[in-house]
Amino acid sequence: MTSTGDRAAATAELDAVFAETVRRTGAAIGALYLLTPDEQVLRLDVLCGAPAELAAPWASVPMAAPAPVADAVREERTVWVGSQEEMARSYPRTAVALPYPLALVAAPVTGVRRWGALLLMWPATRPPYMTRREQGHIAAGCRRLARLLEEAEQIGASPALGDKPRVLPVPTGRPPAPPAPAVADFVERLPGGSCALDLEGRLSYLSSGACALLGRDADQLLGTLPWQSLRWLDDPTYEDRYRAAVISREPVSFTACRPPDRWLDFHLYPDASGISVRIVPSGAQALPSPAPRRTTRTTTPARAGQLYQLMHLAAGLTEVVGVQDVVDLVADQVMPAFGAEGLVLSTADAGRLRIIGYRGYAAQTIERLDGLPLDTGFTPAGRALSSGIPAFFSDPEEMRRIYPEAPQVSGKQAWAFLPLIISGRPVGICVLSYQRPHRFPAEERAVLTSLAGLIAQALDRARLYDTKLELAHGLQQALLPRTLPTVTGLRVAARYLPATRGMDIGGDFYDLIRLGDTAAAAVIGDVQGHNVEAAALMGQLRTAVHAHATLGTPPDEILSRTNRLLIDLGSDLFTSCLYAHLDFVRRRVCLASAGHPPPLLRLPGRDPRPLDVPPGPLLGIDPEAAFPVTEIPLTEGLLLVFYTDGLVERPGVDLDDSIADLAHRLARADDRDLDLVVDDLLSHAGSAVARRDDVALLLLSVGAATG
Repeated sequence: MTSTGDRAAATAELDAVFAETVRRTGAAIGALYLLTPDEQVLRLDVLCGAPAELAAPWASVPMAAPAPVADAVREERTVWVGSQEEMARSYPRTAVALPYPLALVAAPVTGVRRWGALLLMWPATRPPYMTRREQGHIAAGCRRLARLLEEAEQIGASPALGDKPRVLPVPTGRPPAPPAPAVADFVERLPGGSCALDLEGRLSYLSSGACALLGRDADQLLGTLPWQSLRWLDDPTYEDRYRAAVISREPVSFTACRPPDRWLDFHLYPDASGISVRIVPSGAQALPSPAPRRTTRTTTPARAGQLYQLMHLAAGLTEVVGVQDVVDLVADQVMPAFGAEGLVLSTADAGRLRIIGYRGYAAQTIERLDGLPLDTGFTPAGRALSSGIPAFFSDPEEMRRIYPEAPQVSGKQAWAFLPLIISGRPVGICVLSYQRPHRFPAEERAVLTSLAGLIAQALDRARLYDTKLELAHGLQQALLPRTLPTVTGLRVAARYLPATRGMDIGGDFYDLIRLGDTAAAAVIGDVQGHNVEAAALMGQLRTAVHAHATLGTPPDEILSRTNRLLIDLGSDLFTSCLYAHLDFVRRRVCLASAGHPPPLLRLPGRDPRPLDVPPGPLLGIDPEAAFPVTEIPLTEGLLLVFYTDGLVERPGVDLDDSIADLAHRLARADDRDLDLVVDDLLSHAGSAVARRDDVALLLLSVGAATG
């Protein structure tokens, strides 16, 4: 049984190796990301060189996200980004959250399995390349981190991924400081004012000159954030300059007006331990005075970090496709960004709230909440949606006064009900909840309300996409055979995969036609295009081929008649087609092709190869086209593989090479189970993200001759 001490010791050793790796590489900021148990998300576990608040926009990174750390783990390679320009070009979403000059590297932490990624960042003043020595330090550090994680897992002491990362100090390597009185005397003799900020942004020292210029005593400012204790510095522009200093490690400056008309220049000088600040009166006395501020201010501008966070999330929402993508993004990025532990995302459907996704709730709780009427008094969801006004409840007592049953059902302690409205039309509602009471300051409410509008837009697009996709794929499946007939002496397997991006309908089709007890026909084709016209034409062609085949028409004549039909229909779409007639009495296969990729042939004891079937032209071009017939023996153990080009066409790869690769894969397959062969061959079609075309696949395996 693992003790708390074991886990603490393992965590401390991991932190020490991590900090040493950051120091040896000279990085200004370091971060260690670890995979969640389901390996779908990378969570920030350890951070040094920056406060946790700065890392909030990228504290949780989905594995599928276009981000350096995700690419490093997913592709098991080191990702180097040498400049801000390269970041904007290669990772625009990351550049939104890190709009500063910097260089970074993301390296996979991999041992017996994938653990996560190490992220290191430097100021842009460093060379735009990595030396071999740096590469060696990074690789060695990743190996040590992986080994420590494996050893901790073996004793059950793996670090627990918390809501917030552990923040470690970075060793500065500077000599001991001289006596404090001498330093204080030196600073007091300097003109203007001097102060110091730690990496969290809190004031840790102020000279008397700084206090005089800022207009406050030191005891009122020490330990506070300047933009909170000095309201005239409460502007995202000034906080952004602080963020730029922390991340870029370069000096920055800005000018601010201390009311009513005192302009001050702030010069920030950062290093790994904090920021030294010089404050001097500004020489820009001619600048106009700002408009007087209201003393009864009820809202404050959003923090710069929250603005970057909002832009980062907005960029992510523009990339989502389906409803589940919206749910996953809100759960993986919005929830951690605002510290929420629960999520319920519902849509308005026929006067009821239908839950389409949730996190952090028990299934039985969701069952009670799903399908509530919009005018429900059970929770604030219906009222918030009908009024369009967000509702925030900081603790159970506040909720219980109006909705007494709601806290008892969920067990949560704080809630944000965000109506999703588009042009006055209710789309749904997003509910964020917390395990403990949670204050919702005005700036956080403003950011959440803005974010709700972005979620509403994304959700509306996603619902439309899913509806069209379901309709398209339903139509596609209706046009394909539901089942294939049983043919004595023939084993068959078939599969159709729709294109994974876009909502278009494909024109790929296949069929197996039983021609009495002694023959069968197989056909596969691909109508040009991905739209309703292509699908409708595909259905007509499949019907025509089926009708001609049942009349005993030879393969070449079937293609000729289908070709003339296509031309008579006046369609501008062309079609490739491969037709095969299997004669079990004469033991032969006759094939004819209209510009279709050649089938693969595998004979017992021999390597698979593309079958040489001289193709005629595509259907729909030449009404007088001829289609040569190829004949091969129908031998026991023969395996024929018919496929459409979506299985073999890949950008930048020669088609013949792709077909040869498919044949090599078929050579390694065990054809005793054709469905497993289909699964193996379809993995050749690329990942679900990369596939851009439909795929149809039909396998025929000939058994022993029947008497």
